[in-house]
Amino acid sequence: MPCPSRSDELVFFVNGRKVIERNADPEVTLLTFLRKNLRLTGTKYACGRGSCGACTVMVSKQDPMSKKIRHFSITACLVPICSLYGAAVTTVEGVGSIKTKLHPVQERIAKSHGTQCGFCTPGMVMSIYTLLRNQPQPSEDQLMEALGGNLCRCTGYRPILESGRTFCVESNGCQQKGTGKCCLDRGENDSFSHGKSSDISTELFMKDEFQPLDPTQELIFPPELLRMAENPEKRTLTFHGERVTWISPGTLKDLLELKVKHPEAPLILGNTSLGPAMKSQGHFHPILLYPARISELSMVSKTSEGLTIGAGCSLAQVKDILAERISELPEEKTQTYRALLKHLKSLAGQQIQNMASLGGHIISRHYNSDLNPILAVGNATLNLISEEGTRQIPLNEHFLAGLASADLKPEEILESVYIPHSQKWEFVSAFRQAQCQQNALADVNAGMRVLLKEGTDTIEDLSIAYGGVGVTTISAHKSCQQLLGRRWNELMLDEACRLLLDEISLPGSAPGGRVEFKRTLVVSFLFKFYLEVLQELKRLVKLFSVPDCLHYPEISDLSALEDFPVTVPQGVQRYQSVDSHQPLQDPIGRPIMHLSGLKHATGEAIFCDDIPKVDKELFMALVTSSRAHAKIISVDLSEALELPGVLDVITAKDIPGTNGAEDDKLLPVDEVLCVGQIICAVVAETDVQAKRAIETIKITYEDLEPVIFTIEDAIKHNSFLCPEKKLEQGNIEEAFERVDQVVEGEVHVGGQEHFYMETQTVLVIPKTEDKELDIYVSTQDPAHVQKTVSSTLNIPINRITCHVKRVGGGFGGKVGRPAVLGAIAAVGAIKTGHPIRLVLDREDDMLITGGRHPLFGKYKVGFMNNGRIKALDIECFINGGCTLDDSEQVIEFLVLKLENAYKIQNLRFRGRACMTNLPSNTAFRGFGFPQGTLVIESCITAVAAKCGFLPEKIREKNMYKTVDKTIYKQVFNPETLIRCWNECLDKSSFHSRRMQVEEFNKRNYWKKKGIAIIPMKFTVGFAATSYHQAAALVHIYTDGSVLVTHGGNELGQGIHTKMLQVASRELKIPMSYMHICETSTATVPNTIATAASIGSDVNGRAVQNACQILLKRLEPIIKKNPEGTWEDWIEAAFEQRISLSATGYFRGYKAFMDWEKGEGDPFPYYVYGAACSEVEIDCLTGAHKKIRADIVMDAGCSLNPAIDIGQIEGSFIQGMGLYTTEELKYSPEGVLYSRGPDDYKIPTITDVPVEFNVSLLSSSHTPLTIYSSKGLGESGMFLGSAVFFAITDAVATARRERGIAKDFTVKSPATPEWVRMACADRFTEMIPRDDPKTFKPWSIPIA
Repeated sequence: MPCPSRSDELVFFVNGRKVIERNADPEVTLLTFLRKNLRLTGTKYACGRGSCGACTVMVSKQDPMSKKIRHFSITACLVPICSLYGAAVTTVEGVGSIKTKLHPVQERIAKSHGTQCGFCTPGMVMSIYTLLRNQPQPSEDQLMEALGGNLCRCTGYRPILESGRTFCVESNGCQQKGTGKCCLDRGENDSFSHGKSSDISTELFMKDEFQPLDPTQELIFPPELLRMAENPEKRTLTFHGERVTWISPGTLKDLLELKVKHPEAPLILGNTSLGPAMKSQGHFHPILLYPARISELSMVSKTSEGLTIGAGCSLAQVKDILAERISELPEEKTQTYRALLKHLKSLAGQQIQNMASLGGHIISRHYNSDLNPILAVGNATLNLISEEGTRQIPLNEHFLAGLASADLKPEEILESVYIPHSQKWEFVSAFRQAQCQQNALADVNAGMRVLLKEGTDTIEDLSIAYGGVGVTTISAHKSCQQLLGRRWNELMLDEACRLLLDEISLPGSAPGGRVEFKRTLVVSFLFKFYLEVLQELKRLVKLFSVPDCLHYPEISDLSALEDFPVTVPQGVQRYQSVDSHQPLQDPIGRPIMHLSGLKHATGEAIFCDDIPKVDKELFMALVTSSRAHAKIISVDLSEALELPGVLDVITAKDIPGTNGAEDDKLLPVDEVLCVGQIICAVVAETDVQAKRAIETIKITYEDLEPVIFTIEDAIKHNSFLCPEKKLEQGNIEEAFERVDQVVEGEVHVGGQEHFYMETQTVLVIPKTEDKELDIYVSTQDPAHVQKTVSSTLNIPINRITCHVKRVGGGFGGKVGRPAVLGAIAAVGAIKTGHPIRLVLDREDDMLITGGRHPLFGKYKVGFMNNGRIKALDIECFINGGCTLDDSEQVIEFLVLKLENAYKIQNLRFRGRACMTNLPSNTAFRGFGFPQGTLVIESCITAVAAKCGFLPEKIREKNMYKTVDKTIYKQVFNPETLIRCWNECLDKSSFHSRRMQVEEFNKRNYWKKKGIAIIPMKFTVGFAATSYHQAAALVHIYTDGSVLVTHGGNELGQGIHTKMLQVASRELKIPMSYMHICETSTATVPNTIATAASIGSDVNGRAVQNACQILLKRLEPIIKKNPEGTWEDWIEAAFEQRISLSATGYFRGYKAFMDWEKGEGDPFPYYVYGAACSEVEIDCLTGAHKKIRADIVMDAGCSLNPAIDIGQIEGSFIQGMGLYTTEELKYSPEGVLYSRGPDDYKIPTITDVPVEFNVSLLSSSHTPLTIYSSKGLGESGMFLGSAVFFAITDAVATARRERGIAKDFTVKSPATPEWVRMACADRFTEMIPRDDPKTFKPWSIPIA
């Protein structure tokens, strides 16, 4: 497209350096510009929608009104560079560097162990850094707010908060720290079990080592920008891109002229609404008007009647404006402002609030807007302006519905919003319910306002508006009219509910689903409002002593009023201190910081996509199937191949070697088996060109039958991936005859997305000779990538080298998948002769890669009246997706581990993996255990309910007590299991808290607490000896420095750190002498995937072996010169021609399983643990608050307690996500809806339990393993179910109180929807229900 005229120069600063961009393209985001143009790769891409915080940077501008410099955090992936004219950007590289000087924020997050994989760390650093630039001594609440928009999948957030907390002014942390005692330490017997308290340490880092924060050392705001701000550029700036023109007028007059000239052009400020829409829905605007320099749009004026806020103010500014006004005015005048402020606190993360504008939020009219319902009921007025002049329109249901008569004219813009004060006897409230407490779009929200006739409870005016229940905000105008003149009492409430449900009708097939839940919230919110107004009336009546015609609800109803507060989590981490005789330089057992911690915090740690662009490199993008089961009739590539920059399209025909397996093709030839299956791949010069070409490829399909999505359908069609796996002991039929009672039930566990922060990435570089390839890939199993590429290209394995420096989170999702992507990219590299980079977008990653297997379990349990279980029959089905992948091993592990901690004489476990037309599910942390064990624990809960005992009593009664054999005849000793259980009961003060919970539940009708404690017997390793082998290669160089390589991959679990600790102990030299460069198939061949919790175990043994070999060679030299230094010995060894390089090898733990006989020794050892959790639920909305979690884990003798506790906390929070908020939604056509952090909710910082304690069991030994340590990567995952069972405990209490006898089906995750609908009451009874045969649902359950 020819440019109509030249672009203006775009001037801004990055990290204190001036950037002049002469051809700024409005479609380029700051993230792309930083990473591609400036090569600042510390800022990461993780979601591309501003919802995860990985790309957080700080922007500084001078405020034109106050002349102060404003610093605010933003997500770089949404910010068009054209919006940065005159701004200063600070990225993580500008904050500090290990080469020059670290900033205290960076130092503290690393030394507090707040980084694991390190991919989210730069964003965390920038969020805390920006907070400190504005508030050098922030409050803990401000810290929580600053981090609310940042996601982390590894740490569980506690250590990140801990590092930020060291800057906070008031810390209600432990007053007795350092004394070895702690205020949270009181167990029920008020003593430490086993060992004196002096053996136990609660310090994972030393605060006194931290450098102080010195605000005078920060980068100054560039003087040139100050001068620019003093004499602002009044002329219009224009930037022409390839497809889009960006116009930034300098005055209001110019803007209004432009709006007449380009009536279709949208106004853009924060790009938080247009940006995602352009990315995912393909919305496109050739001209964008950017009004940020127009001061009239950010004016604020206060009058005695109300408040006018400029449409250009950011939501963060609106928050401050409202808070200030609330502090100045009497309460009765600020009702609407308080309601708005309440929603602003939970609306999106800090970064989005800093970017999004009030005007943009209102004009976008999103169906689930949080502010529009309140503004609508609060009688807000929109002040419009155009060349013709100004006019006012009400922000009412007609405007929200977009009726032309009530909307802006094309040439008008929204200048400001007027919000009137409320008055005496007027009450305004706001409500919202989302999948989780913060940074989540609401399922339903509402604004409600009532004006009562002075001194009475008669309704004079009533206004109610809802979001989330229609295509836009919906006002219940008719219902409100009919209620005028009514008294504010129960009769009015019943009538109002009936009217509302009539007026706000939501069809059964409504987008977003959750229809019955939404209908229930419509009336539940009204009930909350009803009570709030009554509560206020009570207060007013006391003040004014009005005639006694008003009566008030009992106190139990008032439990419905309080929302759960956001509280800053705290807790204690206990571990066994090292022996006082251990040499100081021996690092084993000490809480040593992650080797890359500081590099993570400065953005200098290089991930796969941070590798600089290679010469002649091309970019690959994938074309995926849009049908679930179909024949491919034709693929038309002609249009794509004609596009600029497109070099080739790779299809199955281009594969020189084998195209995957018979039933699992790399690229399909004529049939697709699921939506999201890769069909072909476009290779182009840039990622933008490749992605545009994808859109033009036309594929014709012919649908095939059957199409199977659910486990139920698979069973019906007898569609399975592998034979049934079965274990049996005792005589189950006979046992069922002899028991007092039998209970049957079913359990549904939804799937889970890995959501590693770094999406799948691979860079393939072909060498010029001998068909050699270098592959840089983010994987847990480089040898598998190497083998797959070798067979696909038909070249020997020895020509292919895979390099893994570090992986930005894996969790099982980078075991099998990277091989497929690596092979497709390698075909592209060989065909074109160019290096190929393939980086998946988050949406594609979630669509293509599969996740945890959803499970459907049925149990039948026979037990005596005293709670002793005599017989148990469990059948489990998992949804494997369309190919085998790891499903057979998952079902084997699931069946083997199903018994958990319980000794039951007569058992039968059966498992099947179902074949469905969904993307193939794969390995995921815990590998079947977190789903399967939920079945047996639910079964125990059901037995307890039937016998009238508490679940913990039934658990205790049926637990293994003495040395025994498992169902697969492996001998084990449960002593440690029982210790974990007892210590958890004690440390969590379980019994006294159980009584407090019961007391609380008696007093509160609408809020209920639940508490649960869960034991765990977890097995580590693969059930095959050959998978436990490991190798290492250790070189000592002549200066005495040591290079260690081994077969494990650094995924964030600290394996490299632990390996150097091992080498340091064995060679008796400090860790500072050592280095690990990367994991490479050229140094250590034939490695096994870093998975199954044993990476550190087996590689540690290999490193130990290599070091022992070297030390043995050095022995004669050391004997000769015992006083010499390490350097002397190495020099002497070289002189004497002693080899200073050794390969270490570990043959592996013995492990085998015979499925014919149903017996074996499949696992090298067990990890035991127990977790106790307490929650509080809101029966009216389904929300819950995690009050406390206590974990006791048997880590053996921890190699590194900081890393091990980090693994336990991280997996517990990830498990908690699996069981509470992480919900995958599929359309009836098998399309995954949940394809990003907007609609798939992993835990955020506000989901961490308010009190979160972790103890490593002291003096526990495992002679089999290296230094008696244990692998803890996965075991904590299942302990997250303690939260699930605490929620079901609370739900069961509510149901008993409401007299609902019927048992409820156990469904995970326990989302607000499930909790609300399970706590059935008069509101769930009154909603209309649809006959499922009469409509097509928006989504289908696949478990």
